[in-house]
Amino acid sequence: MSRRRAAVKREILPDAKYGDKVMMKFINSLMLDGKKSLAESILYNALESAQSKAGMAPVELFHEAIDNVKPKMQVRSRRVGGATYQVPMEVRPDRAQALSIRWIIEASRKRNEKTMEERLAAEFLDASQKRGASIKKREDVHRMAEANRAFAHYRW
Repeated sequence: MSRRRAAVKREILPDAKYGDKVMMKFINSLMLDGKKSLAESILYNALESAQSKAGMAPVELFHEAIDNVKPKMQVRSRRVGGATYQVPMEVRPDRAQALSIRWIIEASRKRNEKTMEERLAAEFLDASQKRGASIKKREDVHRMAEANRAFAHYRW
């Protein structure tokens, strides 16, 4: 990590269909081997199929799923006097968003449906209803932070 100055945050343009910056971040994370058009079509088709099952607007469903998966606390390793402690800390909003995007994609890739569109749609539905693998990941992180609350005084 550089000591001179913080890295400049690049401005992300909103996506073409819904005009949403968070959705474009999701597309960029979903993309493999630089195939952005394929990632876009996967996300849009997944949102359309999830919309028909849930009866919500696609953007609303997407944001509800992202918000439900966002963690509030996490543990960070901190070395104090030769011992390493897992210190619970609050998660910055931009990191919480990045983690939720990452966890939803990771959970949907591990699902058993046939296509990635079906997997992503099912994961969005599960996350919006507060169940599924991505929600379980958030709960595990929160449980870990709660278990290590005794080391909160090592926060920096």
